[in-house]
Amino acid sequence: MSEWFIYRGTGDPDPERIDRRPAPPPWRDFGAPPIDYRVPEADSATTRRLGTRAVPLAVPGSEALRLINAALYLRRPLLITGEPGSGKSTLAHDLAFELGLGRVLQWPVVSRSELRDGLYSYDAIGRLQDAQLARLEDGGNGGNGGNGGCGPAGGPHPAGDIGRYLRLGPLGTALLAAERPRVLLIDELDKSDIDLPNDLLNVLEEGEFTLPELERVADRPGQQTVQVLTDDGLRAPVTGGRVRCRAFPVVVMTSNRERDFPAPLLRRCIHLDLAAPRDERLAAMVQAHFGAGSYDEYIGLVDRFVRTEADGGVRPTDQLLNAIYLVQHTAGRHPADQEAVADLLMRPLDNGPR
Repeated sequence: MSEWFIYRGTGDPDPERIDRRPAPPPWRDFGAPPIDYRVPEADSATTRRLGTRAVPLAVPGSEALRLINAALYLRRPLLITGEPGSGKSTLAHDLAFELGLGRVLQWPVVSRSELRDGLYSYDAIGRLQDAQLARLEDGGNGGNGGNGGCGPAGGPHPAGDIGRYLRLGPLGTALLAAERPRVLLIDELDKSDIDLPNDLLNVLEEGEFTLPELERVADRPGQQTVQVLTDDGLRAPVTGGRVRCRAFPVVVMTSNRERDFPAPLLRRCIHLDLAAPRDERLAAMVQAHFGAGSYDEYIGLVDRFVRTEADGGVRPTDQLLNAIYLVQHTAGRHPADQEAVADLLMRPLDNGPR
């Protein structure tokens, strides 16, 4: 295995490895002052994908490992393409697990997704309602009027704390100036509106964005630094209405090859086309979810899955895992149904029922 690899795909956690990277290239050095923010540990989303132990997703020494580590060194987003079930989104969780980077920030993209959805949201209606309630509680004596969100006695109204109505999205949270990079999964980017990939360009290149709602009040007393809610459900300080990263996040963008992306986006990314898990990767995945020795125990199902895939059609690995689970929990009770059910579950997606 190459010594320069930060991520090795072995499933063995080593949180100190990411700190041994050299300094970023000058054109990718953002260097914002660090903020006090405690990153949460990995959550159940990682456990569901990796199973009871980590899954080696790339064979050591392979082209995939070189590309993944190139993205880590260059502080560039990793664009992963591949068929459904090839392990694209799982790779983000494996990176976070192996490098000790905590909870994975997830942005599942749909056709209505806009850049602001990933950056932040502002509950203007909630703030207005709280302001109205505050005025009623004050007996109609002016509430927020003329004193920067304070009541008649000078005490702050709930609506005066604008940070209560702002929440950073997964992309916005990933760009906070934490000491270590966050892992951000932008899942199924190819499902987005045609404008979103282009809209991402500036944020991914500059590593920062602004919150106009905070910029407008930054010159008011006590409003230069505001605590806002993050995608983690925690509070983080935002100064001057601007969020700028210190360590560029580990950005993993996935695509099922349903569309092409603009050249300006592609040149800012490291592109990895991830093949479906087979051989060592498939064995590790099965054993991660069903325990040691399970690959050999269910080798008949594995061989049938691989053999039927060779006949054509899209067969994601989820189908094999579903079939093994069902056979595992019906063994000895309904043996006559096991083979038939396994065949039904492992039908190709493009020839299934409409």
